Amino acid sequence: MTFTHATYLSPFTWRYGSEEMRRIWSEEHRRVLWRRVWVALARAQMRAGLVTREQVADLEAHMTDVDLARSFAIEQEIGHDVMAEIRAYAAQCPKGGRILHLGATSTDITDNADVLRIREALDLLSTRVRTLLHALAEQVERWAHVPCMGFTHLQPAEPTTVGYRLAVTLQDVWTDARELEQVRRQLRAKGFRGAVGTRASYAQLLEGTGVSPAQMEAWALEELGLEAFLVTTQVYPRKQDWHVVRALAGLGQTLYRFAFDVRVLQSPAIGEWAEPFGRRQVGSSAMPFKRNPVHAENVDSLARFLARLPLVLWDNAAHSLLERTLDDSANRRVVLAEAFLAADEVVQRVTRIVRGLHVQEDAIRRNLERFGLFAATERVLMEAVKAGGDRQELHEVLRRHSMTAWQAVVSGQPNPLPQLLRSDPHLTRWLSPERIDELLDVRTYVGDAPARARQLARMVMEEGHD
Repeated sequence: MTFTHATYLSPFTWRYGSEEMRRIWSEEHRRVLWRRVWVALARAQMRAGLVTREQVADLEAHMTDVDLARSFAIEQEIGHDVMAEIRAYAAQCPKGGRILHLGATSTDITDNADVLRIREALDLLSTRVRTLLHALAEQVERWAHVPCMGFTHLQPAEPTTVGYRLAVTLQDVWTDARELEQVRRQLRAKGFRGAVGTRASYAQLLEGTGVSPAQMEAWALEELGLEAFLVTTQVYPRKQDWHVVRALAGLGQTLYRFAFDVRVLQSPAIGEWAEPFGRRQVGSSAMPFKRNPVHAENVDSLARFLARLPLVLWDNAAHSLLERTLDDSANRRVVLAEAFLAADEVVQRVTRIVRGLHVQEDAIRRNLERFGLFAATERVLMEAVKAGGDRQELHEVLRRHSMTAWQAVVSGQPNPLPQLLRSDPHLTRWLSPERIDELLDVRTYVGDAPARARQLARMVMEEGHD
């Protein structure tokens, strides 16, 4: 089958995700993995004396000779994709084809191959996440000491630093990276258990050989580099798929929030950050001046899609009745691939944003001058109370002046707060006007945030070099 844009193609076929991730989830690669599992089973059966070395060698020689056209033609006739691949593979192997799939059920092949494919996809994604971690750590180090206005409830609050704000994302991505690694370590295969997980078919095959079904399975799994669940039915527990995609969605959650922050900070009202924008890039078909945060918006769009996929896999696990049902099969062909492709695209886009992030220091200074003075009233309050003032009385004085100054600021006037505070006798009784001016300089009112941001960046970088 040859597809063009004259028919429906998923955007993940050509628009989102990398070529490497698409290759992992390609149908051709899937069939190669099936054949790899069949070969592993045949090698184990050869060790048990069930098949000959010549038969195994024949299967090995054609393991990568996937003929999708032939398999699809057979499937059109018989309506079973695994059986169609068996017939296509067996026809290529005049000696080995006779013993192909001996004792197995379809999911002995497909489920083990799925775990191999998920493992490959996790490895590729984890590599990309480590690249993102390093890019974030470098930006945290670079901007750790640059103060900027902090916001709570999307309202000006107290100063933070650019690097500390980035460190919040760095910390969450680091958590997500560890979650992906844990999921990778815990991956388990179905093994070779037959139609309902009892190994009955293999026990019958091995009768009189002195080899147990468990031993033969161990040999086959060793060939594949897999460990199996102790207990399986016809399939491995579908809860595993849910765990995998839930970890991907967790990563998407972190990157969604970061991209949303970029969109907010790129808005002209704040104007402190901007995602990279190409010299010939077009921001709008109608408004030539636009510099829309298209990468951040794309991240949020795909991450929102990714967030919904674990629910499908929750249903698959919950509805995998008795020894198995087939109502998960069709959606797993879509959900697993598109979850990884969406995560792949999101991570790569965020990495580009982080590496090319424009930090507008003039805008940062303007916002600090405009709003930071209000945050500095906390410093004035604490110093005046330390000097002997009444905390409740002084809080009301500062609140009243702050409300007056806020009205001036939102109407576009210069901030009158310094003058209001310097001339109020309730404050100057305890603090000199000069000391009030010093306290109103909020650029240094960031606590130990810079040091902790840099500490986190160093920890991430050092882990990457272990």
